[in-house]
Amino acid sequence: MDAESKLYEDLKLLGIAYAVEEHQAVFTVDESRDVNANIPGAHTKNLFLKDNGGQFWLVTVPGEIRVDLKALPDTIGSKRLSFGKAEDLLRLLGLTPGSVTPLSAMNDADGEVRVVLDCDLAEAATVWVHPLRNTASLGLSGSDLVKVLDSWHHNPQIAYIPRLDETAPA
Repeated sequence: MDAESKLYEDLKLLGIAYAVEEHQAVFTVDESRDVNANIPGAHTKNLFLKDNGGQFWLVTVPGEIRVDLKALPDTIGSKRLSFGKAEDLLRLLGLTPGSVTPLSAMNDADGEVRVVLDCDLAEAATVWVHPLRNTASLGLSGSDLVKVLDSWHHNPQIAYIPRLDETAPA
């Protein structure tokens, strides 16, 4: 069974409702704007990061925000962060750049990547993520996204991810 088929099987076994929207390949948030405009709900941006202690991180945030990368380490409890390499992304999550999704945690059986989910997404009625490929979007509730990540032993850290030019909510 391929990874995407296993993903759908896992969602079915957990009783998670979802929708899939097929679309042209998108590699960046900018490229996805036209696609997202026709799909109501919260859309995502994913940052595959590595800290200077060697820990890998997958941080999923609302697609429209600009993350304050200098403030992020304190927020998630990491050391200084930099973007992860494509070969590490492929080795750990089975993905290539442009297809990054929190659902790729299913491919990290050894738990080498820590998953962080912005609190706005965890609470969203519908969150759209890639189903392991960038030619479709899969919509599910934020709570169901947390549920499926938990089922793969990737209990996500839920946090308010710092935005550039913005202070955290009170």
